Amino acid sequence: MNRSPEERRARVVLVDDHRMFRAGVQAEIGRTEETGVEVVGEAGDVDQAITVIKAAKPDVVLLDVHLPGGGGVEVLRRGTELMSAGQQPVRFLALSVSDAAEDVIGVIRGGARGYVTKTITGTDLVDAIFRVSDGDAVFSPRLAGFVLDAFASSEAPPVDEDLDRLTQREREVLRLIARGYAYKEVGKELFISVKTVESHVSAVLRKLQLSNRHELTRWATARRLV
Repeated sequence: MNRSPEERRARVVLVDDHRMFRAGVQAEIGRTEETGVEVVGEAGDVDQAITVIKAAKPDVVLLDVHLPGGGGVEVLRRGTELMSAGQQPVRFLALSVSDAAEDVIGVIRGGARGYVTKTITGTDLVDAIFRVSDGDAVFSPRLAGFVLDAFASSEAPPVDEDLDRLTQREREVLRLIARGYAYKEVGKELFISVKTVESHVSAVLRKLQLSNRHELTRWATARRLV
């Protein structure tokens, strides 16, 4: 996507706990003269995110759902006043590996203007940034249905005590394993080592009292997590 220097710009802060992923996104969208996007700050956890966002006052924050310190929802909670900052509100666009309904609904309820997955292309992400900056809502295919269903229902989703035992990272690993990903593929998707993947899988099996990945897949499928 090429933009002339006279065209409007979007100032962006990247919030993700994986430094390599942030570097990749910046390389993809941060060529300001071509994309119109200027990356003005980065953060890897909730506290750092709030500090950077308040200092940089960006147009859009690309926000990962799962972060140390409380996750994307906590960033949104602590950044509420920034979203209603008069004529220059900060808009939040979730950018996550997760496409689980509870993650999508959680950040949208928290005030995010959209939710896209990390499979998005650089060109589409730039487009999403400008649309969110303009106040539009942007979603990856099929995710909008989660939001419509959630807001159409007045009932709160039931609490799953088993799922609540898992950390956010363990849930990410669980979903990918249940979808048939090999450990190496999970590691590549989440920017973690195979050994770390194995540790997370062992923890998930122990907490859920399951014996193997086949039982794990059935458990996740029954809860519509896949």
